Amino acid sequence: MQLNLGNLMQNRAFLSPDQEAGVGDGYRYSYEQINKRANQVAEVLAARGIRPGDRVAVLGKNDEWVTTCLFGAAKIGVVTVLLNWRLHARELAFILNDCTATALIYDQQFTDPVEQIRPDIACRVYICRNSSSADPDFEAELKKMSGSEPQKTGSGGDPALLMYTSGTTGKPKGVTLSHDNLFWASIGLSHTIDWRSKSRFLSVAPLFHIGGLAPILANVHRGCTTVYMPDFDPQKIWSVIADEKINFLMTVPLMLQYMIMMPGMAEADLSHLNQIICGGSPVAQNLIAAYREKGINVHQVYGATEYTGAITFWTHDMPWEKADSAGKPVFHGDVKILSPDNGGELGPDEVGEICLFGPQVFTGYWNNPAATKEVLVNGYYRSGDLGKKDADGFVCVVDRLKDMIISGGENIYPAEIEALLVTQPGVAEAAVVGRADEKWGEVPVAFIAPQKEARVSKADILELCRQNLAGFKQVKDVVFVEAIPKNSVGKVLKKDLQTMMP
Repeated sequence: MQLNLGNLMQNRAFLSPDQEAGVGDGYRYSYEQINKRANQVAEVLAARGIRPGDRVAVLGKNDEWVTTCLFGAAKIGVVTVLLNWRLHARELAFILNDCTATALIYDQQFTDPVEQIRPDIACRVYICRNSSSADPDFEAELKKMSGSEPQKTGSGGDPALLMYTSGTTGKPKGVTLSHDNLFWASIGLSHTIDWRSKSRFLSVAPLFHIGGLAPILANVHRGCTTVYMPDFDPQKIWSVIADEKINFLMTVPLMLQYMIMMPGMAEADLSHLNQIICGGSPVAQNLIAAYREKGINVHQVYGATEYTGAITFWTHDMPWEKADSAGKPVFHGDVKILSPDNGGELGPDEVGEICLFGPQVFTGYWNNPAATKEVLVNGYYRSGDLGKKDADGFVCVVDRLKDMIISGGENIYPAEIEALLVTQPGVAEAAVVGRADEKWGEVPVAFIAPQKEARVSKADILELCRQNLAGFKQVKDVVFVEAIPKNSVGKVLKKDLQTMMP
């Protein structure tokens, strides 16, 4: 039997019709209500002539209607494209043209960029939520429809979702995720960490990233309640957690850092909060420890859009001495460390490319066979990350393969140097990139964002490296910046740093 993603919502509505499913500003929907809304989305799309295989783009912040569009479109074989609302209008136009979207459903607050790009994109259907424009209103359109269950179209390996990569190394690529990919990602999440039925989850990590979306699918699978928070507010989040009796949420490290500094944390009732999932970049062991001291367990997750989300977890009940690792692979997932040179599998603690196996591996990049061929080999995904596995199977991410600096024939991993640099008093953030050098080929250069009112000098940084690193690893120059440039999930934009190179 091949599964359509919409079956998840339909089956949950059948089993738990009155269970609270989605909560947000001004609404509390049960699973029965959300399934009906998904059916109405399917009817609206079909009535507008949108057919199986067409792409429907959705532009909106974290809200029930965004994920409802995904389930409704999936039921009739339509592919959803979740757009990053933080992008510039020009960048949105690139994605909409790349995926040749037939329709765009957008929130009223994004009317300006939508109007700006209309002449440059080929969408023929526009629907606006809370419409103040000439476009039909999303909720009004839904109310015209019966909400009856449609005949399912599309399943298994058919595409259900396009998520565009952050473009840290170039133009964004559309990661094509199938119904099967999304189903198995949900299984991997809900069977690896403590994902209890009827738990209450706070959706604050952006839905346009797989780390924000995949938990919603697991919530439907397990019959959990999703509380949607459109914008991250480190002070307000603690009152939401207390008021909604939140049990768990997904974050990135920068969120955790801001949250723990807020006075609201001490004032809020956190008795229901069991765990926080954190990923997007490595979570510092001292940050995990700081939350542990307050009785909150942090799970570290390492993931990739091309793997439909989570690859590995370090959970709070794993050995503490492994907390600086990425943990172990998710249920039904497999990680092998292969030689970038010959593809052979490497032994324990040998550094190679992290390669991913299992039903979560994406089907390819949208309309980009050349890029697909580079990373999909015999059904497994070449992550582009360098890493190793220890004898117990714990995965350690060393660095990005493309970020690795080769200086005088020696491999230098910027992440190792960066971990040292942030131990220097007065350093808030650090990033290391390679600079072309006639003698050595490349040399490492450190970009430093000092803490406010802190005094840290180039000499301090060079001395720290001299005392702790081999000669070939030591940074050869230091650049001070106000902040390290990052994308929306906290990944450092090293291509931007290259343009700032002295």
